[in-house]
Amino acid sequence: MADWRSKEAKYYMKVVNRQSIVIVKGEGTRVWDDEGTDYLDFTAGWAVNNIGHSNPAITAAIQTQASQLLQTSNQFFTIPQLELAELLVENSCMDKVFFCNSGAEANEGAIKLIRKWGKINKNGPGQIITAYKSFHGRTMNMVAATAQPKYQEAWAPIPTGFTHVDFDDITQIKNATNENTVAVMLEPVQSEGGVNIPSPDYLSNVRKWCDENNLLLIFDEVSTGLGRLGALFGYELFDVEPDVLTLAKGLGGGVPIGAFLCNQRANVLEPGDHGSTFGGNALTCAASEASTRFIIEQDVPGNSKNVGKYMKDQLENLKLKH
Repeated sequence: MADWRSKEAKYYMKVVNRQSIVIVKGEGTRVWDDEGTDYLDFTAGWAVNNIGHSNPAITAAIQTQASQLLQTSNQFFTIPQLELAELLVENSCMDKVFFCNSGAEANEGAIKLIRKWGKINKNGPGQIITAYKSFHGRTMNMVAATAQPKYQEAWAPIPTGFTHVDFDDITQIKNATNENTVAVMLEPVQSEGGVNIPSPDYLSNVRKWCDENNLLLIFDEVSTGLGRLGALFGYELFDVEPDVLTLAKGLGGGVPIGAFLCNQRANVLEPGDHGSTFGGNALTCAASEASTRFIIEQDVPGNSKNVGKYMKDQLENLKLKH
């Protein structure tokens, strides 16, 4: 039997402290290691496997698409890309979408879109307000947007262009807004920073402030999107529509894909402004379309809401007993 742990130590950059388990198979909510032991997977691939491991709908879509076309240049139309685009736009408050390969890429693309919008509509401002305890990715711009020193200190000097405020405090957003501000970027519910849920009127007040000051509102739903909060998108729970929306993780059901979407107001990108060699490739879009359609048609958000309430009630009961 291969000593995979030794191979990792010899060949792979140590950027994560792994558990001493080698996973070789996944099905539904369970995974198996190389010794045949099965585990209940509470990590869900770090918020990726929203409909479980090896979901038959995704597996079938991958098998079918892999036998036809994996990848071609975005110079040409591909059917899976446009089918997924239609599915996401028709089931959200957005009008346009662009596909990439990860959540960080989605947020990077959204920042480019926002800053171009600022040059067109506000004579150049590019400062973006983000929240402490946020997490927007590990590229350099997203390290700067993520207002957590532990993700910034080793990489200085980090890019500028982001102003940080406390989450769930509209007054701080108001005080941070100036003539250079172009947008506010938030997670509807913060995830990596501690599962921080905003006050009921916080996001609606942010939306109102953005409207009054000609700012764009961007929601990073890389972690919260695709049913994890009991709605297809987290913004639905707060009855607040952003101008720009970013997705990844659960979007692919296990394959790497990201997306940023925008409404018509923010739709300013033109040919040559942005691109991605692998973004929107036929294979990942086919898998993502199958996963997203399954989530919608099987009402995975509704199940998430019901099971989430049950789990919370049971944990509250345990807390009372102990």
